[in-house]
Amino acid sequence: MTTDPQQWAADLSLLHAQVWARLIRGVNDRHAPARHPTLATVTADGAPQARTVVLRAADAAAGTLDLHTDLRSAKVTELMRQPLAALHIWDSGAHLQTRITARVDILSGPAVADLWSRVPDASRQSYGTQPAPGQPISAALDYEKRPDANSFAVLRCHVQALDVLHLGPSHRRARFDRADGWSGIWLAP
Repeated sequence: MTTDPQQWAADLSLLHAQVWARLIRGVNDRHAPARHPTLATVTADGAPQARTVVLRAADAAAGTLDLHTDLRSAKVTELMRQPLAALHIWDSGAHLQTRITARVDILSGPAVADLWSRVPDASRQSYGTQPAPGQPISAALDYEKRPDANSFAVLRCHVQALDVLHLGPSHRRARFDRADGWSGIWLAP
């Protein structure tokens, strides 16, 4: 008889805790799969947009995730129009897919001044490029890096639901909703 080395996948409360532990690890570990989730939004004409982002904060108690971005980016415009987004993380080592539905608040200006003061100089280069992100340029490197606190924004993702799929020896899938206190239910994989 073999035992499943990932017993956490067999218990709803352990699975929920494992997902948050992996999200929190992604904030501090550059090599953790949760460090670079895929963020999906929707354009004004209904087209899906997905891009890789960097997870900057995870708070299990509050059910929030923070991402940093340039305030002038298309994702900000898309989230202003439709503040719901999805994040996707594939953790190959754990055979774990996490899909996250979130309501996103866009924080900027004085609300993020303290965070901006802690952003390393090398990272500040990403906020304030000229021209703005996504604008046409005549050559691949025809832009300037001009760090600008006024271009810095935090996308505070208020997690509404987690859909978790573990592809272990026995596949397991669960859904956790903020609305029911994260109690969780099993779903067919």
